[in-house]
Amino acid sequence: MSFRQRFARFMIGRYGMDQFGQFLFGLSMFLIVISIFRVPYVHLLVPVIIVYSYFRIFSRNIYKRQQENNFYLKHSYAVRTKFNKLVGELKQRRTHHIYRCPGCNQKIRVPRGRGKIEIRCPKCSTTFIKNS
Repeated sequence: MSFRQRFARFMIGRYGMDQFGQFLFGLSMFLIVISIFRVPYVHLLVPVIIVYSYFRIFSRNIYKRQQENNFYLKHSYAVRTKFNKLVGELKQRRTHHIYRCPGCNQKIRVPRGRGKIEIRCPKCSTTFIKNS
């Protein structure tokens, strides 16, 4: 029996990796980088986080691990959505300009390379002229 098959058999009934586990590993990598700059006591926190991550991965108490993951997802929702919105806007900046309506402050997406155009806000019907 190969190592992969033995490991698959070992993992049957265990929790595995989830979003909270990924966050913990990312946090530990970030703290390792921070510890390079000799920040006190950070190097003591990294092994604790890594051990807890592996404990969660190999745990058989699936219900408890799901509760922890749901707690993480619930409390990090606002930060994750703002980050995803920012990433989406940065990707759109290559092909579109994003202007704000002077009347209602609504964001309006306009394709690049159209020259000087008149833009009408879909929310308040205010028109204004911008370069695209």
